[in-house]
Amino acid sequence: MNDIATLLRDYDVLGAFWMTVKLAVLSAVGALLIGTIVAICRVSPIAVLRGFGTAYVTLIRNTPLTLITFFCLFGIGNTLQVQLADPASPTAIVDNTFRFGIIALAVYHAAFVAEAVRSGINTVPQGQAEAARAIGLGFLPTLREVVLPQAFRGAIAPLGNTMIALTKNTTVVATIGVAELAYVMRGMIEFSPSLLYAIFVLIAVCFVILTLPMGLLFTYLSRRLVVQR
Repeated sequence: MNDIATLLRDYDVLGAFWMTVKLAVLSAVGALLIGTIVAICRVSPIAVLRGFGTAYVTLIRNTPLTLITFFCLFGIGNTLQVQLADPASPTAIVDNTFRFGIIALAVYHAAFVAEAVRSGINTVPQGQAEAARAIGLGFLPTLREVVLPQAFRGAIAPLGNTMIALTKNTTVVATIGVAELAYVMRGMIEFSPSLLYAIFVLIAVCFVILTLPMGLLFTYLSRRLVVQR
């Protein structure tokens, strides 16, 4: 306990924990939005949209997250000179890496969200969509009013797994200098190698605090909101 107290005193672990929370929450929102759009493309009657959705999922799922992260910062940010923060701001570099990290996490996990939502769409009986079209609803209104509400309820478990994986994968953005838990852990290992076991215990506990309640919540929701057939 004394070793952990020393680490908490000497390093900004709480700040890194808060950074991980922000990365996880904002990336999850982005992944859910992008993934839902891609899932709609996957089930669209328009061949071009179906092809785009399939290509997105296939390409992104088979590309390492580290590569996507580096491409966002160094390819889009440095090479193309795309800035997501005011260059005059004293925190411009920090803000840029943070925002590009969110984009990388959201884009990558959106492919998994899309497949989870598509699996939920496939659980909705075809007759319900046909009934919606019979009363005059088009493709998008049918999705919005009939299919997607049931699809999300049916996809809660795989979405929960994706969100937990996203939270753990926030460690990847340490490679571009975002000061989250893995970034601070690297500094602790470098400057306090004698406290190695305490470092790993502390960081592990931080991630358990983040992921365990999330797992329990999604388990509860999957049972509470299950669609009765």
